[in-house]
Amino acid sequence: MEKILIVDDERNVHYSFRRVLGRDYELLSAFSGNEALEKIDDPALRLILMDVRMPNRDGLSTLEEIKRRRPSLPVIMMTAFVSAETAIRSTTLDADDYLVKPFDIEILKRLIGRTLAKHTSAQEPASSPDKARPEPLSPGAVPMLGNSQAMQEVYKIIGKSAARDITILITGESGTGKELVAHALHTYSQRSNGPFLAINCAAIPDSLLESELFGHERGAFSGAVESRPGKFELAHGGTLFLDEIGDMPPLLQAKLLRVLQEREIYRLGGRRSRQINVRIIAATNQALETLLQDGRFREDLYYRLNVVRINIPPLRERGEDILLIAKHLLQLHTQDNKNGPQEFSPAAGKKLLAYAWPGNVRELENVIAQTALYSRGPVITEEDLTLPASSAPAASASPPPNVEAALNTTLEELFAQHAGNVLARSEQLVVGKALALSRYNQVQAARLLGVSRNVLRERMKRYDLL
Repeated sequence: MEKILIVDDERNVHYSFRRVLGRDYELLSAFSGNEALEKIDDPALRLILMDVRMPNRDGLSTLEEIKRRRPSLPVIMMTAFVSAETAIRSTTLDADDYLVKPFDIEILKRLIGRTLAKHTSAQEPASSPDKARPEPLSPGAVPMLGNSQAMQEVYKIIGKSAARDITILITGESGTGKELVAHALHTYSQRSNGPFLAINCAAIPDSLLESELFGHERGAFSGAVESRPGKFELAHGGTLFLDEIGDMPPLLQAKLLRVLQEREIYRLGGRRSRQINVRIIAATNQALETLLQDGRFREDLYYRLNVVRINIPPLRERGEDILLIAKHLLQLHTQDNKNGPQEFSPAAGKKLLAYAWPGNVRELENVIAQTALYSRGPVITEEDLTLPASSAPAASASPPPNVEAALNTTLEELFAQHAGNVLARSEQLVVGKALALSRYNQVQAARLLGVSRNVLRERMKRYDLL
């Protein structure tokens, strides 16, 4: 049997793991980070499951030491207090994955199986206690909030890619927080002590954008009375965030491609090339694939930018994150006003959850700022919240005509291809889609379908989806 070490300061957690995994694996127990370090030299040890919050030596510092001594030993972190910092730090320090308590047993078993299988054929390097590892990255203040599964996936990608000096493309609707993700990538990178500069390619006229990016020499154009470096030079040793990259004009797309290939620039009016050491992070709220088809975005530049892609989910798909962010924003906007509102009534919370938030987090912040200013009393009520009537609530919105048409077409195809079995086939497709959207989180999938978890599991068994 493969040997797994459980590291948690609560004894009932160890008991639960033995009930769930004891038949399939040989389980060892450690009740502190220091005790875990005493057991990792066992050559038969194949996996560690470790809590983040423990007294004396926490899970993250223990993880760092484990990876210094046994770099290839897989570690899965566990936490009941999820945050962007915890999630990103875990993956930055080479944790294979992390789980949020309480977690689904089936998901846990699948994750353990996948992790062990992935590492079975890998040859682990010999321990090298004296080998210098990079200093732990400073977590900084990552201003991102969200406990939803969709945001957990974002945190994992940030953690895995932040320290790798590669180009990243961030996509998502306006107002979802793409610049916050870029900041996090910089904060957790080896360039964190260097500058972080941002430029919005859609907010600057084409005639000025080139000078802003590349700089210019004296006399390069009318009004250029002195030489000036551009953003590429000013960001040397750090990160340059190019927001709304889809609006960059074709001429500058070609120049940006050259920068990514050659790592050098020419100022406007200049003849001397200048070497740059800058990490590029780009973002867009447009579908670059559509721009490619229309000839408005260079294909070669697209592939240079799209090395790692991080898609930020819209707020309407993040469930309870809406209330978490709203409460945080309310605290920010009332910190100087002790008589201002401090919480939301249950009805106000439901109203926030039901709204579609087409403007995402940016719109939510605007609503909370206005409400905090005009609301009277310590609790924000449903009547205090003024939401645009033009956007129907997400919970009760009827499908737009094009969705209805597509659904009708799909149903017609089902009747044509599965006559006599349409109901079962439709149910199988719907259950499968709910599981895919929730990344096989059965609690969330059951909530999407409006059924109990027991009903969901029965359908999963029926349609062989376990």
